[in-house]
Amino acid sequence: MKRRHLLKTFSLSALVGGMSSWVSNLAHAQDKTSVTASATAGPELPQKIQRIAFGSCIDQNKPQPIWRAILATKPDLFIFGGDNVYASRPPWHLDQLQKAYATQAAQEGFAQLRREVPHMAIWDDHDMGQNDGGAGFAHKQVAKDAFMAFWELPANDTRRQREGLYQAFQIGPLGQRVQIILLDTRWFKSEPKVTDDRNAPGKERYVPDTDPKKTMLGAAQWQWLEMQLKQAADVRLIVSGIQVVADGHGWESWGNFPHELEKMRQLVQKTQAKGVIFLSGDRHIGAVYKSKTNTNYPLYELTSSGMTHAWANANEAGPNRLGQLVTQNHFALIDFNWPQKQIQLGFQNTQGEWLKRQSIDLSELQ
Repeated sequence: MKRRHLLKTFSLSALVGGMSSWVSNLAHAQDKTSVTASATAGPELPQKIQRIAFGSCIDQNKPQPIWRAILATKPDLFIFGGDNVYASRPPWHLDQLQKAYATQAAQEGFAQLRREVPHMAIWDDHDMGQNDGGAGFAHKQVAKDAFMAFWELPANDTRRQREGLYQAFQIGPLGQRVQIILLDTRWFKSEPKVTDDRNAPGKERYVPDTDPKKTMLGAAQWQWLEMQLKQAADVRLIVSGIQVVADGHGWESWGNFPHELEKMRQLVQKTQAKGVIFLSGDRHIGAVYKSKTNTNYPLYELTSSGMTHAWANANEAGPNRLGQLVTQNHFALIDFNWPQKQIQLGFQNTQGEWLKRQSIDLSELQ
């Protein structure tokens, strides 16, 4: 569910200390140096993973009590799943995005998490700069530069040397190795087919487009993803701003391009990649989905969206959904019980109360 948000105007000079260095770094965001796999500035990535927190859709102008609840869970890692700020009000200007980042940086809980918790981030449409935008967005390179500067990616990070913001990380020893793949589902994404029946259930904004020339990831990212899936890992968390497994609605999803969705399924099967779970955002709801396909094993998806503004009256068909929608502000937790070879997916609200839990045996993801 997409919402457009008007941003309040304010002076950068009123912001907390430290933002001046961020602004100056923006000019150096495209340094071309050696290739490396880095996350973001802040604490180093952990040596092993027991708990990951994940969330998306953060309006920088809204209250953010959720950081207290997240910090209380003591995650080993936090993954920002996109729409990390809202700066997509047309006409697009860089200063609008910079103000959005500056406002978010001044949020006390957010700043504490960045200081204390290892983290990584990918963008979605509202921090790229165009609602439901994709390859045709004229300012995506400038927005990418701002993203890299704000998240303080190292000068030799590979994301500076190629189109898009996709990246991958390996954490933990074999037997407890978690691979995190951040897909860029904006930079290369083709224009979806607009619905012929706006707001009709299942056809709200878009309908499936079978044009084989259209893409979600682009050729280079697809080739890179295949290489990543061939690497050894016990669990693979594939982060996609846009929903993958979820079905039954006409908002943005991989279902807008059925051939790309099938290509993803076939690639998981071809590479014999075990342990795949998709993480997504975008929709202002929380939910767990399980595919009904003929792949080697069922594909799970955890959607966690709405850290500051969930869709309170959401109600939609969910043929692949396990249980009800989460419709209050929330974040997701992924807990790994390595001795029992089990993963638990769940959601907590801003008070730290559990809203939903779902257990998966690792043996099911083989």
